[in-house]
Amino acid sequence: MQASPDVLVRGSGCVARSLALALGAQGLRVALLELGASARGTPSQAPAAQDDVRSYALNAGAVALLRELRVWDSLPEDAVTPVYDMQVQGDASGRLGFSAWQQGVAELAYIVDAGALEAQLAQALRFSPHVQIVSTAVAAPLTAVCEGRDSAARAERGVRFEPLATGQRAIAARLTAAVAHQGVARQWFRSPDVLALLPTSRPLADASLSLVWSLPEARAEQVLALDDAAFEAALQEATGQPLTLASPRMSWPLQLARAEPLLGPGWVLLGDAAHTVHPLAGQGLNLGLADVAALARVIRERESWRSLGDERLLRRYARERLAATWAMGELTDGLLRLFASDSAPLRELRNRGLSLLDAAPPLKRWLTRQATGN
Repeated sequence: MQASPDVLVRGSGCVARSLALALGAQGLRVALLELGASARGTPSQAPAAQDDVRSYALNAGAVALLRELRVWDSLPEDAVTPVYDMQVQGDASGRLGFSAWQQGVAELAYIVDAGALEAQLAQALRFSPHVQIVSTAVAAPLTAVCEGRDSAARAERGVRFEPLATGQRAIAARLTAAVAHQGVARQWFRSPDVLALLPTSRPLADASLSLVWSLPEARAEQVLALDDAAFEAALQEATGQPLTLASPRMSWPLQLARAEPLLGPGWVLLGDAAHTVHPLAGQGLNLGLADVAALARVIRERESWRSLGDERLLRRYARERLAATWAMGELTDGLLRLFASDSAPLRELRNRGLSLLDAAPPLKRWLTRQATGN
């Protein structure tokens, strides 16, 4: 990069890389500061594919952005699995189902291998002439902070980010099943845990599942301490399905948080640096990529005389994203609290609520539009 950059993007995840590509596509000079980046300008490496058990549930809006960045269509075929149906089970007789066919969409979401997506974004960066990977911070009119929930740059700017501890921990792993998943995602809401099985094609085509299991901290520690056979038995008890571990287990504490303020003179927050939500709705990366799309659009449509770091410009982005991120945070927090309670009356109420919602097609269509971005 011969001239000084227009934008410094701080971060090494999907949100940071997507933003760098989106702004570079506008002809802006972008410096991408990645943790672990080499001095030669090589993107930092994602975990080895066999060790990365994460999957992302991406909606139509996220897919549209990745397609615009010429990343989506380059993903390996077995790294992308469409979800055609979603089945939700309460802790009693409550049930709720969503069908892509009934909702008039091709698919409800796509489950994407995290390592494959990060690798493809890194590959796209190598061919972006306006993006340079840097190993130290450089001055720019705008700094976009996409460093994740533990962002140091956010803390340096005095931003309030006070995570609300949920008292729960998420456990993730790859599983294989005895029968094909047929593109069906399943979720169990029971006091006090939430368990999701998402259809994937790795390591076994058509019969692999991505597990996300949210448990109270003490119970999560017990489950993590189980050997593989005992863990599989616990899964069968929870789901009623014989499942086989196909990867190591990962875990992390769950928290809810929103940054305040979201921006300042010459800087702005995106992704988990700006907001974190419970994974039960599978919307974390969708929110982050929606941040990228909104900021890229605001910058593209700015007045020619306005600086990239102008607070008035950045407030346009913040106003656009405020309602969506607030609503998703409140929704996931409310669902978590509702289903974590062991109160008998509340248990009856929430299970009746699932069944009543299942019998209300207009409300289901509205929820589907909110979740899928269609």
